[in-house]
Amino acid sequence: MNTCPCGTGLPYEECCGPIIDGTRNASSAEQLMRSRYTAYAKKDIGYLLSSLHPEHRKGYDEKSTRQWAESSQWHSLEIRDTRGGGEDDTEGTVEFIATFTADGLRREHHELASFQKDEGRWYFVDGSPVPQKTVVRNEPKIGRNDPCTCGSGRKFKKCCGANVA
Repeated sequence: MNTCPCGTGLPYEECCGPIIDGTRNASSAEQLMRSRYTAYAKKDIGYLLSSLHPEHRKGYDEKSTRQWAESSQWHSLEIRDTRGGGEDDTEGTVEFIATFTADGLRREHHELASFQKDEGRWYFVDGSPVPQKTVVRNEPKIGRNDPCTCGSGRKFKKCCGANVA
């Protein structure tokens, strides 16, 4: 079975294949997002352009899109959240993480993508990176040379912190 790269577990021919080859339209913003990820994985640059909203094609950089798709090994797509983007909607957003390897490094592309439906067809409009959340500590940070919190009187690095990497 030729499993679709988008992560649904369905065969490509039943999942994103018909959307990419134009025999079926995406029924939701999420489905269009999955098909765009699959197009990157399959290096179908023409579909990436055709699924981009016509009003946003002016600045499309086919050369860099092709270079990114072809120089990367695509591993997985995780849909984190969707808002709107259903069959009865005209707009929607999809938050996703695409995992890939480029230049020998495993990377994550975390984005909030916007979609719009015109004349019954979903299009990608724009995307913005999702910033990493700031870690807020509930307790003060323990330094390696601070007294150990267990009360032994020894330095943290020589006591409970000895096995902490």
